[in-house]
Amino acid sequence: MRVRPGGLADAPAILDMLDSAVAWMNGRGNTEQWGTTPYSQKTGGVARVERYTTENAPYIAELDGTPVGAMVLDSGPSPQVPIAPAKEPERYVRMLVSDRRHAGLGIGAALLAHAVEETRRAGVGLLRVDCWAGGGGELVAFYERNGFTATDRFLSGAWPGQVLARRVD
Repeated sequence: MRVRPGGLADAPAILDMLDSAVAWMNGRGNTEQWGTTPYSQKTGGVARVERYTTENAPYIAELDGTPVGAMVLDSGPSPQVPIAPAKEPERYVRMLVSDRRHAGLGIGAALLAHAVEETRRAGVGLLRVDCWAGGGGELVAFYERNGFTATDRFLSGAWPGQVLARRVD
């Protein structure tokens, strides 16, 4: 697996992964995390992914030249996340998705390891992420297995969220 910088040309592949993730979650009975509408059909979904690939730092995980995962790093959380800003410089994982057809290959973990490297390379000691805290807490547990510690919980409307942090000093 190779992780490379992404760009606007990767937006269709990212949207495809997001659409597949929605269908996969829905197939497992999870309609609360991202809803039931494919991401590419959500109001603002395409524009958000295009912004991520042009205004933030996108990274693409590839297997044999095929995109199988995507991550977006920023200098802080989305304005939609009702949490206090960090009291120090940080890098923030704004989006992490993997192609469900390649589940179990460690794509998400490889992208998070890359986020740690990029954070350290920038001379920043804090990497944070937020995620859906509903269901059985599987997503929070995934981040904890990857070296993050749960910090702040929040509600965005009725959507339960969890912020997690990792020191990279």
